[in-house]
Amino acid sequence: MSAIFYHNDQQKALAEETMKAEAKKRNRTVQTKILPAGEFYDAEDYHQKYLLQRYPYILSQLDMEPGDQLNNSFVATRLNGYVGGYGTMKAFEKDLDRLALPPNIVMSMKKIMGTKSNVEC
Repeated sequence: MSAIFYHNDQQKALAEETMKAEAKKRNRTVQTKILPAGEFYDAEDYHQKYLLQRYPYILSQLDMEPGDQLNNSFVATRLNGYVGGYGTMKAFEKDLDRLALPPNIVMSMKKIMGTKSNVEC
């Protein structure tokens, strides 16, 4: 399920406004639910950065294993989105300075992204 969880009225209003704008942009209803945040539990390590974990050679090159390091890594979060098809090659290339990836990972990511239907994010 796609969901946005809010903690206060301001967050709820912003989520509703954003979803309405996105629906208009796409010319179709957005199915994302907007729900009050309740108690939150972290998923088990094998669920964290699940899409990126499907490419163990990238994790190996990053010297990361499932656990706190992977779960809390900004780089892993960004790469997880890109391997999942979220974000364009242009956005990835713009992110490269911030991600500070070695050339072999950049090449691997570009190869993976070239096979995905990436969306503008």
